[in-house]
Amino acid sequence: MSRSPTLALTPTERRASIALAGLFAARMLGLFLLLPVFAVAAVGLPGGQDPAKVGLAMGMYGLTQAFMQIPFGLASDRFGRRPVVLTGLLLFVAGSVLCAVSDDLFWITVGRAIQGSGAISAAVTAWLADATRPEVRTRAMAMVGGSIGLSFAVSLVAAPLIVGAGGLAGLFWTIALLGVVCLVVARWVVPVVPAAPKTGAAAKPSQVLTHIDLLRLNFGVFCLHLIQVAMFVVVPPLFIREGGLTSAELWKVYLPVIFGSFIFMVPAIFVAEKHRAHRGMLRTAVAGLVLVCALLPAASHGFYTLAFALTGFFVMFNILEALQPSLVSRVAPAELKGLALGFYNTSQAAGLFLGGALGGSLVAYGGPAAVFWAACALSALWLVVTWGLRPLNLEH
Repeated sequence: MSRSPTLALTPTERRASIALAGLFAARMLGLFLLLPVFAVAAVGLPGGQDPAKVGLAMGMYGLTQAFMQIPFGLASDRFGRRPVVLTGLLLFVAGSVLCAVSDDLFWITVGRAIQGSGAISAAVTAWLADATRPEVRTRAMAMVGGSIGLSFAVSLVAAPLIVGAGGLAGLFWTIALLGVVCLVVARWVVPVVPAAPKTGAAAKPSQVLTHIDLLRLNFGVFCLHLIQVAMFVVVPPLFIREGGLTSAELWKVYLPVIFGSFIFMVPAIFVAEKHRAHRGMLRTAVAGLVLVCALLPAASHGFYTLAFALTGFFVMFNILEALQPSLVSRVAPAELKGLALGFYNTSQAAGLFLGGALGGSLVAYGGPAAVFWAACALSALWLVVTWGLRPLNLEH
């Protein structure tokens, strides 16, 4: 029996979705490549023996991202998605080149700040929302979410090899090259998308700032990424302890976990779209996150049980990563999608920043179990907040 045409991507939607997912994947790979190796590779640089300076260099990207997401999102509403994305990618490439030619941690920190100032996540997500109909948008968002997960898995394998061959400078030149690839995709591959039609009276930015359902979704992405980073403060050492792995072998766990989570995530997204059950699927996934976090304190005492629980975590994580930006794009006024997604991505960056700080403090206070129970409590609060999400008009 043929699939309903409303659930089939048109050729233009398919091209836009694949191109933007590829752009996101290449750019995120350029960021993820740094995570597994930077703290070790920076030791030989002036200032690299100071963990605080190394942490500042790592975190500077997220800090400037948090400040620039809203201006870039608003600019994309006013001037168009493509020029804003191209501007952000030029900043990303420039910052990467500065890092590559620098042999001092201070200038690498400056380069990381320039990288982060090209905050295009909101503009790219709004571009994808412009290019897709509401009934297939979550699937398109899932393609982007899947590309990010794949980039993370690839980075765990590729980063040590690149640093081994070309050092830290070689890694930054690779990141700059990935930025150039993104520029090519954004300029010549992503199809032209007509501007979103106006919906009656012009919407005001205050409508985005005070919209209760947008605030609920922003709180959700804040919680999700705070929990993700806090978890990764404790999960890698647990795998090393329980599985006898080295840090260079952790990809052997992450790769099957991430791919396994995709297998379960895809049917969930299709069901949500087919039955227009986005709100129900969102609640189910948050409830699943509560359950997984509650199981982790016991599961963390065995290698295979921990891997199973982590797979469950990423199933919920990937579903939520696809659903939430799709819902933001539906709830927000059409002409202010970029601004709404700018606030959304700023909330995400805040969660990423606080997750590391709180995760480290909780480990010091009560060990890994303290992180897992805190994640469970925050997920439960998120479930309560999400329960108030109003029914959605999926025709717009």
